[in-house]
Amino acid sequence: MISDYGDVVVKKPWGEEYLCYRNGEVAIWFLYIKAGEKTSMHCHPTKNTGLVVLKGSLELSFIRNTISLEGLDKIHIFRSRFHSSYAKTDSFLFEVESPEDKEDLVRLDDKYGREGTGYEGKEFFSDKTEDHIWLPDPSKGNEIRLHGCFLRHEELTSKVDLYGLSEEDVVVFTSGGIVATGNKKILYPGDIADGATLGKIVPKFEVQKKTSVLKIKKIANTK
Repeated sequence: MISDYGDVVVKKPWGEEYLCYRNGEVAIWFLYIKAGEKTSMHCHPTKNTGLVVLKGSLELSFIRNTISLEGLDKIHIFRSRFHSSYAKTDSFLFEVESPEDKEDLVRLDDKYGREGTGYEGKEFFSDKTEDHIWLPDPSKGNEIRLHGCFLRHEELTSKVDLYGLSEEDVVVFTSGGIVATGNKKILYPGDIADGATLGKIVPKFEVQKKTSVLKIKKIANTK
């Protein structure tokens, strides 16, 4: 078992993944799934996860149904829900986990024969290179480009910072959140929302102090 994946790329039979951000509340992994390959049908017993497709086309299957995802589609997957991702094209995506626990994994079935096994061991690790990103700290507010998207990790100064976003814009909460009267929390670290949804929610509620978000916007004229 390894407790810190910060410097490694994990090779998978379907592609690869690596940690690109963590802060103690959430962890964000970057996944590359090769066209025609798929992850195991698996679940996470104790953590919730979210997927944001940056580029590509996926079929996300559950025990009894399948949905299609393309950039910038997103989805929450609650703990203990079995799921598998099949890449119709080369696909690049973020996986957001809260709380961070890569060993929180149960495989139901797997085309590569990994049923009943845990997370990959050190024999599948390689060192990161300068081509592997690490998301900037929110206090810096730097913008980067990745697979046809603008990414900006920022600490909110007020809820106005969440106004004016479009339905296609995606926001990942990395700390803090949105609260209603009585300090009832309605959006948590690890939650993912589109700009149109936030446009309806945020004006009526409050943003907690030191809330940070990763804003993801598609670059115009990219597919």
